[in-house]
Amino acid sequence: MPGDSPSDPPEEGVQVLSLAEGVKPEKFSRRVLIRKIIDRDDGGVGFVGLKLTVGGWVKTGREQGKGTFAFLELNDGSCPDNLQVIVDASVAPLPQLVPTGTSVFVEGELKKTPPGTKQNVELRVEKVLKLGPVDPARYPIPKTRLTLEFLRDVVHLRSRTNTISVVARIRNALAFATHSFFQENGFLYVQTPIITTSDCEGAGEMFQVTTLFSDAEKVEKDLQQSPPPSEADIEAAKLLVKEKGAAVAELKSAKVSKEQLSVPLSELSKAKENLSKMEERSKLKPGIPMKDGKIDYSQDFFARQAFLTVSGQLQVETYACALSSVYTFGPTFRAEHSHTSRHLAEFWMVEPEIAFADLEDDMNCAEAYVQYLCKWLLEKCAADVDFIVKFIDKTARQRLELVSSTPFVRITYTEAVEHLKSVKDKKFENKVEWGIDLASEHERYLTETMFQKPVIVYNYPKDIKAFYMRLNDDNKTVAAMDVLVPKVGELIGGSQREERYDVIEKRILEMGLPVEPYQWYLDLRRYGTVEHCGFGLGFERMVLFATGIDNIRDVIPFPRYPGRADL
Repeated sequence: MPGDSPSDPPEEGVQVLSLAEGVKPEKFSRRVLIRKIIDRDDGGVGFVGLKLTVGGWVKTGREQGKGTFAFLELNDGSCPDNLQVIVDASVAPLPQLVPTGTSVFVEGELKKTPPGTKQNVELRVEKVLKLGPVDPARYPIPKTRLTLEFLRDVVHLRSRTNTISVVARIRNALAFATHSFFQENGFLYVQTPIITTSDCEGAGEMFQVTTLFSDAEKVEKDLQQSPPPSEADIEAAKLLVKEKGAAVAELKSAKVSKEQLSVPLSELSKAKENLSKMEERSKLKPGIPMKDGKIDYSQDFFARQAFLTVSGQLQVETYACALSSVYTFGPTFRAEHSHTSRHLAEFWMVEPEIAFADLEDDMNCAEAYVQYLCKWLLEKCAADVDFIVKFIDKTARQRLELVSSTPFVRITYTEAVEHLKSVKDKKFENKVEWGIDLASEHERYLTETMFQKPVIVYNYPKDIKAFYMRLNDDNKTVAAMDVLVPKVGELIGGSQREERYDVIEKRILEMGLPVEPYQWYLDLRRYGTVEHCGFGLGFERMVLFATGIDNIRDVIPFPRYPGRADL
């Protein structure tokens, strides 16, 4: 609904919101965030009597007083709580305002609520500046409680719900804290490529990037619309080029003027161009280009096989070996046909890399980083953590406090296996024996039951770890480590990297990987090799840990998994 600008002069006797009064309107939307009003220690009472402008979406609305006024619970996404807004029927048509999901931009005066009400303040609306109506019969996010599974089918609207908006703010805080931690500790942020030609993990579960299929479809469509020229057509075109060339040669030998040569030269040029196009079209063949019975990737966009990255680690190592302390933070991809609550096809990784550092340095950095994230949430996201504790996971704050303040236990993989083998009060689904990759149930038992605190397990068997991890002197284990935390299990995986050229080349061959795509990586060991280490934190796993939400699909804005890639 149109109205006067919120920047119009206020009426007499009404205070204007100013910086001096403790709350700052948003610079680019001229409104006050609801968080700045109701998240104060006094619940906003200090702003009573001020005239201000707010905008948001109606969580619940109802007409009262036989349609003379309406209560709106308004939320703008800045905090979990809503601001109560009261609108008289004389200000705006109430039926347009009360449906859940309606957006309103309103101006009014902040009033103190009567004693015993939930909030300390409410906004008495004087003008409705803008209105985004909703058809309540069709709006898919009603005010009733909805399951997270249901919300995955309306992924474009689910951020309007309390749970998903809380997750979004926590995710934002964790991302900000990530950059803050590494910047404060002298790391340089490096953007590594999403398209790569090497497989960091060696698992082969990668999405291929190719234009061969789209190119083949274009060729097939082109050939259907216009068949390729026949040999006779091409011979005729060659003959025409020959005739035009001979005519030009004859004129040149006669030493005619440039003006006399211009038309014959133009005709010769057009004949050559037409022949070239015909020869190119004659080479067009339907289907994927093949060579020696295999797909000919030299005809692909990058002239070789290319994939979406599973990790930025290998590339960021190149910068660590020049700039010392670096990190990358970006999307990674895994073409794994898994439907578990812990797997996504697209997810985000935080991957620091430190030069002149070993496995112990790596563990120290990982522990400090995780503790920093937990402290950040406790200090900066109190309202969102309160919501999580109240509605999702009662132990969330306790878990954050435990991890933020407790030194992590450090045990070798061999010790971890021995501990798990000694367990008598629980039967594991996955058999425990030296050489296995610890399952989630093993990891969570160590951190939730056995030690009841975060655990770092290190020195894993070489056969279950990647080729780039440094081989230990026992020739059986590598200098790898995993950080295990309650609720999630493995949160971080890292290692000291193998800096010895002959050892890493042998490891690549032992794992059946082609050496050629890793020649650039081997160059880091050929030229000025340096001891270095790093780790990767699965960002969605950190959000799972912080929120206690069970399914990883609910802690990323737009989840991609087998069969689903909405928006």
